[in-house]
This record gives sequence, C-alpha cells and structure tokens, in this order.
Amino acid sequence: MTIIGIISIISLAMVAVPSTIAFINMRRLHRAPNQRDAPRGEELVSCCIPARNEEDNLEACILSLLSGDHEAIEVLVYDDESTDGTSEILARMMKDDPRIRSVSTRPLPQGHNGKQHACQRMGEAARGEWVLFTDADVRFESGWLRRTLATVQDRPRLGLISAFPHELTGSIGEALFVPMIHVLLLGYLPMGGMRKTLQPEASAGCGQFLFARRQAWLETGGHDAFHDSMHDGIKMPRNFRSHGWETDLIDGTDLARCRMYRGFIESFHGFAKNGYEGLGSIWILLLITVIHMVGHLLPWGVVIYCLASGVWLPVAAPISISTIAIMLTMRIALAIRYRQAPVGPLLHPFAVIATTIMQWWSLYAHLRGTRSWRGRTFTAAGKAT
Repeated sequence: MTIIGIISIISLAMVAVPSTIAFINMRRLHRAPNQRDAPRGEELVSCCIPARNEEDNLEACILSLLSGDHEAIEVLVYDDESTDGTSEILARMMKDDPRIRSVSTRPLPQGHNGKQHACQRMGEAARGEWVLFTDADVRFESGWLRRTLATVQDRPRLGLISAFPHELTGSIGEALFVPMIHVLLLGYLPMGGMRKTLQPEASAGCGQFLFARRQAWLETGGHDAFHDSMHDGIKMPRNFRSHGWETDLIDGTDLARCRMYRGFIESFHGFAKNGYEGLGSIWILLLITVIHMVGHLLPWGVVIYCLASGVWLPVAAPISISTIAIMLTMRIALAIRYRQAPVGPLLHPFAVIATTIMQWWSLYAHLRGTRSWRGRTFTAAGKAT
C-alpha cells in the first residue's frame, strides 16, 4: 500500500470519528419542552443585556424577551458608554414598562472585559431566582421562558443551562464561519461525559443564552471570576463546574434566533476575538489543524488530482470519495437539523480553510495583545484600551 493510501485511511478515521460523535450528540442536544407541556412558574427571572452602541438591536431584543406569558420577569440593561441612540431608546422604554431597568454605569476597571464587567454589574442588581445573560442582537421566540424554566425544574444542582440559538446568516462570508459552530461543538464535545461528570473541560456554552441560577452565580464569583476573558460561553460553565455546580446544553434553535455578524470581514474578526481562547491551548489548536488539513481537505485534493490527471489511485481514491461523502452527510444533517444556510455543506472545504486561518490569527492577536471588539483593544495582559 502506498503512503497516500495509508494517509487516506487516516483521513477517513479523522472524519468518521467526529462525524459519528456529531450524530450521537444531535440526539443528546435535545430541545426544551413544548410550551403546552411547560407549567406556569412563579420564579422571578432577570434578563440582562449588555448594550454598547446597540440602537439597532436593543428595542427588538427587549420586546422579544417580554413577549411571553411569564409575568415574573424583569429586564436589566447596562448602557456601556454608548455614543449612539441606545440611551434614548432605553429611557423611552423604561417609561413605558416598569419591568425594564437601567443599571448604572461605572468606569471599566483595568484588566476587565467590557461585557463581563457589564454582566457583573447587572447580576449584582438582579432580583430574580434565575438570571439570563444574553446579547442585544438575540431575538427570543414566544414561550421561550416557560420552556426554559421547564427544562431546569427538579434539578437542584443545575447551576447553568445554555442554548445555541438559530444562528442566521445573510451572506456567503457568514455561511463560511457560523455553521462551523455546530461542526466543532457536536463533533468534538463529549456530551455524554458532560452530563455524567463535573469535569470543567467537558462543557461548553453560548454567550447569547446563559441561563444561570443566581445563587450559583453568586457562589462562583459571577462574571468577575473571568473578568479578563472574551469568551463567557466557555469560561462560565467551566467556572460553575469547578465549584461543584452542574451545567447543561440544549438546542435553542426554536427558542431564539440571532444574526451574529454581517459579511466575511466582520465574521472573521468576530470569531477571531476569542477563537483561540475558546480552544484554550496551542496543542488543541495544533490537533484541530491537523485533523482539518488531513481529514477534511486532503480527500478533496486526492479526488481533484485523479480527475485532473486521469490517474486512478486504487486505495486513496475510493477511500477519499467515502471520506467526502461522510463529511457532506454530516454537514447536510447539521444544516437540516439546525436550519443552517443550504449553501453551507457545499462550502465545507472553504469553511475549514477559513476557520483554521481565523483560529491561528486569533492566536497571533492574542499573543500580540491586539484583539479588539466594539472599539476596545485588549492587550496580552487583558487591559482594555
């Protein structure tokens, strides 16, 4: 057997194993109970929105949060030194609805990320038994709160539940990056281990939907425990688990929706701000890179070579075709299940290249201290400037 044949077998394993895990995790990442099956609860829930120049999003987000029939709800907004019309929109909405409150702004402490600082201030001011931390660009579906509360009931040691909303894409550039969230999450997260143990590394979350028991949030130090991080979706569940609280994930496709970024450039920089931090180790980055290059790209190279040269490689060619079939089947299944853009599976090899470049660029920016978002740059020491 030739070397290319042996490498093709390795490529097949690199794709088949995470694809199998992804299919298993698709069954484990269940949705919240139907609204008709969700009992009416009386728990007060505090919804916290950090808002920095969110005049295009804030009102729609707040209205969607309040659209359900769960009466015990309050919405807290932290206006993080906005220079657009965010303050005026918030003031108007507070006059119309007493459930909406503004949390007073404080100067950003040295070494603190703006979002984590805002969430800390809102969490301290919250009155609810449960606290939702979300983003202004998220839109919640009717009944989201009753269904979420039904998910957490009768689980006294559950400190945090997170959900990945329906991630919308409006361009090819967005479709390169955004669907890869589910590819990486479901292909590499040991979801079975996540629910059987409290191992911090066997957990994940989404910063767009972090639903926390306030008692657990306070006991674990709140967002101050990872004040210099740009990835609360990873840091928060790991912090909860390190303090003995359970965390879990559900499919939020029918609970909320969000268009994270606009176009290729914004998507690239949006994911790069915390792409490396989400992996947490250069060794994991190296491993993921090898899997992507050998497993997800090499088979395409073999097939293209055979078609271009007219030379059929007896072992490598059929195995590479099988590998491509497996990866496309996985991508199509994810696209159907999570309502992703239909073009996503066809873009898979380009998405792998773009994501890998983004992850290495994120490491470069991390080491140089040039990660930035919303007009703030974070140095290697975590200082916001």
